[in-house]
Amino acid sequence: PIVPTAIERELGTRYTADTLAKLVRRYPKRRFIWLMGADNLAQLHRWKDWRRIVRTMPIAVIARPGYDAAAMTSPAMAWLRRYRVPAASIRKRGQWSAPALVLLRFDPDHRSATAIRRANAGWAEDILSTDWENGKRRAPVRDRLTFRSIRSGEEA
Repeated sequence: PIVPTAIERELGTRYTADTLAKLVRRYPKRRFIWLMGADNLAQLHRWKDWRRIVRTMPIAVIARPGYDAAAMTSPAMAWLRRYRVPAASIRKRGQWSAPALVLLRFDPDHRSATAIRRANAGWAEDILSTDWENGKRRAPVRDRLTFRSIRSGEEA
């Protein structure tokens, strides 16, 4: 399953290249695939250390309406094109090694991310209060931070 998290906060990373590198080091037995939209592929060449990103783990690019042309003609795609794997090989994704790129197409969800977030105002709290490793709910972040603050003698 795809599980959104706020792991950058826990890892103390700011840039994608650093986050991916730390994930690979933290979970050496896991096989990651980085999911990104075609809109991000179109401007990936502007990202900090983008070549390190694509060498860290395979990438699955999900088509986004209106971005195909920009993504397919981007400098990053020009470099990645030789590492493209067919979408039909997705079942063998555990055998892929970076750099690898697969282009995926789905029926688009026409709702905006903003609309989805507005429909569930507590979405971030839901994500942050779940222990995804064990599948259990934890105390809300604000309660955990307050508890930590009290235990350490700091003022809340």
